[in-house]
Order: sequence, then C-alpha cells, then structure tokens
Amino acid sequence: MTSLKAGWLTTTDNIRVLALAMLLCLLVLAAMSAVSLGTATISFSTIMAAIFQFDGSRDHLLITTIRLPRVIAALLSGSALAVSGTIMQAVTNNPLASPGLLGINAGASFAVVLVMTFFGTGIGDIYVWFAFLGAAIAAIVVYALGSFGAVAHSPLGLVLAGAIVATFLTSLTTAVLIFDQSTLDAVRFWTAGSVTGRTMPQAKAVAPYILTGLFAALLLARHLTTLSLGADASRALGQNPFIWRGTSVVIVVLLAGGAVALVGPIGFVGLVVPHMVRMIIGVDYRWVIPFSALGGALLVVVADTIGRIIFGSQSFPVGVTIALIGAPFFLYLARTRLRGEA
Repeated sequence: MTSLKAGWLTTTDNIRVLALAMLLCLLVLAAMSAVSLGTATISFSTIMAAIFQFDGSRDHLLITTIRLPRVIAALLSGSALAVSGTIMQAVTNNPLASPGLLGINAGASFAVVLVMTFFGTGIGDIYVWFAFLGAAIAAIVVYALGSFGAVAHSPLGLVLAGAIVATFLTSLTTAVLIFDQSTLDAVRFWTAGSVTGRTMPQAKAVAPYILTGLFAALLLARHLTTLSLGADASRALGQNPFIWRGTSVVIVVLLAGGAVALVGPIGFVGLVVPHMVRMIIGVDYRWVIPFSALGGALLVVVADTIGRIIFGSQSFPVGVTIALIGAPFFLYLARTRLRGEA
C-alpha cells in the first residue's frame, strides 16, 4: 500500500487507527452486553444510570456489586494476559511463548494458594505481591532450564521447560489444596480461571499494577519490534538485548501476576490473541500491543458471556471456555511452527 503521509500517519497507519477504533467500539458493546445478560436482562440505559446515577435500587445493586466487577475483571485480565504473551513471544522469538505455556501462570497460582493456606483467605491485596513473586521465580526457572542441552534457547527447549515447570507447580498446587479443604473451597473456581464473584475492591487492588504494565508495554513497543528480529539484529541496531529483555520480564510479571491474582490462571489468551493480531496487522509492535490489549479483553469478555449462556451457569469458569478455543489453536501452531525443530 502506498505510504502517503496524512499528518503524522501513513495511509496504512490511518487504516490501523480506524480498525483500532472499531475494535474498541466492539469491546464496549461486548462489555455492555455482558453486564446486561443474565438471569434477569437489564437494559443499557439502566446500566448507564447505575454507573453515573446510582440510586440503590435492586437492579443498580446487581450491576455495581456483581455484574460490573465481573466484566471489569475480565477486561483487566484479558488485556494483561494478551499483552504479556505478546511481549514474551517478541523477546524469546518463540511463537509458543505465553504466560500459561511457560509456567508463569502456574508460578503465580501456586504462590497465591500457598499464602492462602498459611495466612488465610481474607488478607486483602497481599495476594498480588505473592502472585508477582511466584510469576518471577517461575520465569527465571523456565529460562534457566531452557538454556541447557541440545535445544537451548530454542522454541522447543523453552516450551519443554515451561511444560515441566507448569506441571510440577500445578501438581504442588493440587497437593496443597487436597490437604487444606478450607483453601480449596475458597479458590475452587479461581484455580480454573474464573471471573465469578470478583468484587470491585479486588479489581481496584490489582488495576494499578496491570494498567502500569500496559502503559509500560506501549512505551516499550518500538524496542520489542527490534528484539523480535533476534539478538544479533538488535545488537547491530545498537540495542542492548540484556537490558530490554530484563525490562520486558518485569512488565510480564506485572501483567501476568496481576491477572492471576485477580481471576486465576486462565490459559491460552496470551497465545491466541498475539498470533491473530500479527496475522491481521503485521509485526510492528507499536500496533500489536494496543490491538492485543483490546483483543485479549474482548476474548475473555465474550468467552465468559458465551460460557454463561451455553452452560446456563453464572459461575461457569471462563478458563474452561478459553481452553476449548485455545487448545486447537495450540495444536495448529505446534504442527506448523515446531515441526522442523522437533
């Protein structure tokens, strides 16, 4: 396409801006529909009134205490997981990198379950800090394990290391829950990845970390494009890969740790969304990041709504619906991208 200038943007960029605006409108519509649908359907006008002119009525209480926090949790977690997966794929040059597949979600989940077991389930936003710690340790361990052997630093090596760490931590989490019935009752849906029962205070506690991570990812976008070219190319362009990879890991921990602390370990969002975005708009991360953020939020909101409608349960875990979408996509990537490596 001809690169005609239109102010600061090319013609292609103008098309991307229009597509981004359309995606944002679609996300708003999906979020409003998610709040509206349920055992009792509520009109959009009532939703707006509950947000801006709260009067304490039954419908307003239902919206502000149950449905709206659920949708906000889906928006925050979806955008965080999608962007963290996008960053990981760029930094590692690994098409299968995502918080779920590389064990980061499992690390954050294990840390949260562990702190619930020792300190109880009513300890406020301390969950967030342990989720960050667990995510960081898991990321370090996976990277270290993937740096040895014949498949060192290859996509296959990191995936195998991630599978080992994720399986091990998931087994430990299950063992802890088996021996602690009270913690199991408290986190039964959370461990499957669920936005059910999320409250506004919980969303407010995690939102600053996720929003900070998203903003930092936007600032890092140009460097991610360079990192995605490979270590040799990034050095040739004057970039220090070590510094920017370290910065990227901090952002991923903020995003993935915050998302797991809020809704549990939802898998595949960080795998599916970045690939879909790159197939549609290309590999310029100045655009991939915002499209992934909106696309991830849209995926989780829609998946949660579909799960509630099809299975007829307001408490159906969104993680199950996402897995039904993501598992076939993972098999497609494994066959097409890793065939040569295997």
